[in-house]
Amino acid sequence: MGEASGPGRVELTVLGQAPVERADAARNRRRILDAASRLLAEQGPEAVTMNAVAAAAGMGVGTVYRRFGDVATLLLALLDHREQQFQEAFLDGPAPLGPGAPPADRLRAFLYALTDHIAAHRTVMLAAETASPMALYRSAAYVAWHAHVSMLLHRTRPEADEAVLAHLLLAPFGPGLIRHLSDDRGTLLDEFKAAVDHLLGMCLPVRADGARAEGASAD
Repeated sequence: MGEASGPGRVELTVLGQAPVERADAARNRRRILDAASRLLAEQGPEAVTMNAVAAAAGMGVGTVYRRFGDVATLLLALLDHREQQFQEAFLDGPAPLGPGAPPADRLRAFLYALTDHIAAHRTVMLAAETASPMALYRSAAYVAWHAHVSMLLHRTRPEADEAVLAHLLLAPFGPGLIRHLSDDRGTLLDEFKAAVDHLLGMCLPVRADGARAEGASAD
């Protein structure tokens, strides 16, 4: 179902709801993704080039380019199923990640879940980012994350520019930073999430009694 529309609400669409493809186009897409997945598993993300995928799929490179456009788009498409599961969890799953909890609690739960999501797929996401630095921000996944965070911020900080603030809140969740902190600095995900709490503490409003506001009522 997704988030209900109305004042302060944002209509979100789960990935995978594209128009129905012709049977031959769907088969080609699956062959390309299967070939890219094999290359990724056997040789790593550096091996996933348009020419290599075309050869592994047994088709012309022009077909691969027409279907996906560039390597970054192809790599992100490999994560489509996991992204669908993630979106379903924050759109329609149990609280506090899904509806039913105060917006501030949902925002914290979302950023925690996003941390786990990106950490699990940071190698592929980083390869896509390296191939095209703007790929993630232009992806359907990021558009959905940003819309969801903007909606929750609207309910907790209605006086703020929630669109810009949402981008700033999402900025630390790039695959490069998470890989650097976890692989190079030895930062645990629990430590990263503790820092997320401090970041949210600076963003969420404070009531007159000094406690952090819960925002609007639960969904």
